[in-house]
Amino acid sequence: MNGEQDLEAAWSLLPPAATERGSVQRLVVRLGGERYEHPEAVKVTVEGGIEGDRWSAGKADPDAAVSLMEWSVATLVARGTGPWAGVGDNLLVDLDLSVANLPTGTRLLAGDVLLEVTAKPHLGCAKFQARFGRGALDWVNDKETRHRRLRGVHTRVIHGGTIRRGDTIRIVERPSG
Repeated sequence: MNGEQDLEAAWSLLPPAATERGSVQRLVVRLGGERYEHPEAVKVTVEGGIEGDRWSAGKADPDAAVSLMEWSVATLVARGTGPWAGVGDNLLVDLDLSVANLPTGTRLLAGDVLLEVTAKPHLGCAKFQARFGRGALDWVNDKETRHRRLRGVHTRVIHGGTIRRGDTIRIVERPSG
């Protein structure tokens, strides 16, 4: 699969992601360049995000401290081969990340870490295209389906702690209104 239509067709065959309570399928620590670690657990702080992740170096944006992507989307764009880290997200989760399910301000508990979904857009870039192809980039960035957040979401850390692979990730609070 390399085209936008192929990815959409494959997506339509998958069971829907969990809406209230899912799981953390993979953890990714981005070391810089094309280097990644896939630990079984990560330490997360309000000030530094995921310990050892390149985000904490330089001018870190609190609204993009920890990024999430749906596991099924990552698997599709990686064509099932396993280079999930190349999507560039810290947590690959089995949870519906759509705007309808996780409006800005939604709070999630992953392990014992409290995260809050931010309004900061999370879109595919040139690196994403180089890794997965133009069709994958077009698919995750399609304006008509952007509400599905196929590229993922950014979160800020409200309360630090530890996240382990296999931990539950669940909605603890949605904004009112």
